Amino acid sequence: MLFTVSTVAALSALASAYDLPDNLRSIYDAHKNGDCNSALSGAMNTGAVYCGDIPNAIFLKGSNEYDNMDIDCDGANNSAGDCANDPSGQGQTSFVDTVSQYGIQDLDANIHPYVVFGNEGGSPSFNPQDHGLQPLSVMAVVCNNQVFYGIWGDTNGGTSTGEASISLAKLCFPNDGLNGDKGHGEKDVLYIGFPGDEAATGKDGANWTAGSTQEFEDSIKALGDKLVAGLPA
Repeated sequence: MLFTVSTVAALSALASAYDLPDNLRSIYDAHKNGDCNSALSGAMNTGAVYCGDIPNAIFLKGSNEYDNMDIDCDGANNSAGDCANDPSGQGQTSFVDTVSQYGIQDLDANIHPYVVFGNEGGSPSFNPQDHGLQPLSVMAVVCNNQVFYGIWGDTNGGTSTGEASISLAKLCFPNDGLNGDKGHGEKDVLYIGFPGDEAATGKDGANWTAGSTQEFEDSIKALGDKLVAGLPA
């Protein structure tokens, strides 16, 4: 197959689109070991706490590790595709009342890369909104030596942490055969939420009616890049 110069350039840009920027790589390396010094919550059953050690950010931190990536299939079409064998899927996400005003019934885990962040109904509990995180705001996820962007799309009803939609999980680990009943067990995933209005998407800040994960990811990447660039090295 012959490739033109422009084709090669486009492929190269695609391959590097989610490489870790230097400041985020430094953050990942600097905070992985040790414990959280500014815990915002008690320890969840995974051993992780919601941590404020990174300025202008909230992240999940275990002792000498980050968190894993369990699979969430909640929302529209929760039994479709690779979610067909999900043993715990629910028919709606936490922010369905908001996102249903954006032209869709609810988030679709097979399309929308979202993060499950916050814990309610268990002990300890943690509400990210108490610390300025807005529903459906853009989050950064460092996984498999890359960064992808998702939205804060759901909360956990118990004290588990480290969970993301199947579409986000497949971006992170495309060769691992992940599905509704098989997640990524290693605690090497860094989930970063950004408090404040700047990270909020609103109706026009994302392509909610996207037909694919990549279309949606493309629609929030510029905002995600801006948020990550604002983190200290």
